[in-house]
Amino acid sequence: MTSGGNDKTENTTPRGLARELGKRGPFQSDAQELYLNLLRTSERLSEQFDALFKAHGLSQTQYNALRILRGHAVPISSGTVGRELLNREPDITRLLDRLVKMKFVVRERCERDRRIMLASLTPSGYELLAELDDPVSALQAKQLKHMTRDEMRTMIDLLERAREGAATDLD
Repeated sequence: MTSGGNDKTENTTPRGLARELGKRGPFQSDAQELYLNLLRTSERLSEQFDALFKAHGLSQTQYNALRILRGHAVPISSGTVGRELLNREPDITRLLDRLVKMKFVVRERCERDRRIMLASLTPSGYELLAELDDPVSALQAKQLKHMTRDEMRTMIDLLERAREGAATDLD
């Protein structure tokens, strides 16, 4: 395989993702093959997490918001939650409203600026996250048990490097 992002893939025999997708010819470029591999991998890894969270009445985005709130340990604005979510969520207010309705989050007005609503976890929110901590860790370990620690560290470094280019274009 070539290293350039726009170079045509030299091998014409479908392999890996191309074979999975039933693709007859090569990808247009290494960049296209990498991008599609990232999407496919993310989807595959997410499927089991979707099922785990659904069993608790949550989506992955809701779970992520709860973890953000727990990590701050003090009430934070919806803007902070939105910035720290793994996936972009266009309506943070609605996301937090659903979590309030589920009794996992409470919201209160900021005393310094009454226009700002602050969110924090309820005891039920903390309990739910505590209940999910071990199953989430176990599923992460199970899904990636075939990779060595060095392979995981290399992949982390490469994915962070890949995001560097994407972040400059979106922000």
